[in-house]
Formats: sequence, C-alpha cells, structure tokens
Amino acid sequence: MTGRSAAAAWATAVILLGPAAAEQPSVDARPPVVEDLAPTGPSVAERLDRIRAQVQAVAVYPPIARARSVSGEVQVRFTITADGTPTGIEIARSSGSTALDRAAERAVADASPLPYVYGNVTVPVRFALRD
Repeated sequence: MTGRSAAAAWATAVILLGPAAAEQPSVDARPPVVEDLAPTGPSVAERLDRIRAQVQAVAVYPPIARARSVSGEVQVRFTITADGTPTGIEIARSSGSTALDRAAERAVADASPLPYVYGNVTVPVRFALRD
C-alpha cells in the first residue's frame, strides 16, 4: 500500500467507526468490580431481636388488665423510618383485650429510636401475670 492509500484507508476506518472508536485504547474484558451492598454491623436477625427486646422492655402492663388478671400476647405491625421512628403502628393480631392492644401500640411508639429494618416489622408484645 502506498502512503496515500494507507491514509485513505485509515480515514475511511475513522469515518465508518467514528472518531471515538479510532482513538479509544483497548478495553480489558474483565467484569467490573461489584461492591457488596450489605450494610456493615448487626444482621437483620440481630436488629429484629433488638427491636423485640426494646419494645418489650418499655411495655407497661395496664393496671385495669392486671386488676382483672388479663394476660395475653399482641402482634404489632409497623415500619421504621431511617431515623428509627416507628410509623403505621397497627395491631396485626389482637390479644382479645383492648387495654393490652393499646398498651402494645404505645410500647412500640415509646421504644423509639429503633434499629432500621426495611419493610414491615411484626413483633409480639407479651403481657403475663407473675405470682
């Protein structure tokens, strides 16, 4: 190939491939580095255990329920905001006692700040009489 035809071939390649293709260095075919997006610190199971413990620790047995020897377990469902505030607190399964149900809802609200967990959280709140 003459100098002129080599230059013409290169110009044609640049036009067909575009200027960026002719100027780019070779690309290594290795896959990109993927970072682990799992948070460091306690696992979800550990955070759920802590949430259950915090809620149970602040639960106050309603005096009216205690006087009537009412006991039971309430399942409370809620979400937790990024700052640890429980929102959307609702009874998932009633104890059968309105007093215990309301006390369980209050316990969730009073346990704030809670460790963050994505999605709905359901925790049991137990009210048991001790002899």
